[in-house]
Amino acid sequence: MTEAKRPRVPREKAQEIILNAAEELFYQEGIHAVSVDAIVERAGMNKMSVYRQFSSKTDLILAYMTRKQDVFWQEWEESIAKHPKRPREQIIQFFADLAERATNEQFRGCCFINVAVEFPDPIHPVRELVCSHQKRIRDAFLERTTALGASNPCELAYTLILLMEGTYADSQTYGTDSAAIRMVPAIVEKVLDQAIQN
Repeated sequence: MTEAKRPRVPREKAQEIILNAAEELFYQEGIHAVSVDAIVERAGMNKMSVYRQFSSKTDLILAYMTRKQDVFWQEWEESIAKHPKRPREQIIQFFADLAERATNEQFRGCCFINVAVEFPDPIHPVRELVCSHQKRIRDAFLERTTALGASNPCELAYTLILLMEGTYADSQTYGTDSAAIRMVPAIVEKVLDQAIQN
């Protein structure tokens, strides 16, 4: 008895199914540890369907990273929107929201840092996307540290980036029930106030 032929999935829907499967696996297990076959199995589609939507695994990784970028900036804007035109409170709110996400058991740190470790070649398209994303974060922090009136806005922006990345790392080193992560918003508040006073 022959197996029933699967109904053809519309292109946009197929892309979404494949990308959802890749996102789950890449984020939880790492990119190099996940084969296209594993994505095919998770998506419930055949390999030809994957390559019909994405010409290579690199293209699929870039689509995954682009989606993660969109998520990051949506979360950023949601934090910022809670305190219009108040840069100090906006920054503190971002870190409060980050600390909350970082204590979730499903949290696996920053996907951009994770990917940077897996792609050390600085001219690889995936690594270039990561660097572009990090520069945009730097500019976003710098915009707010300047508006804050910090004596050295550039130094403060980099300090905040290091605190953000430290939060990501701490969640994976010590677990999501980390006292340090819960203290981050208060630490950021002190750092901001000190930067304004100097």
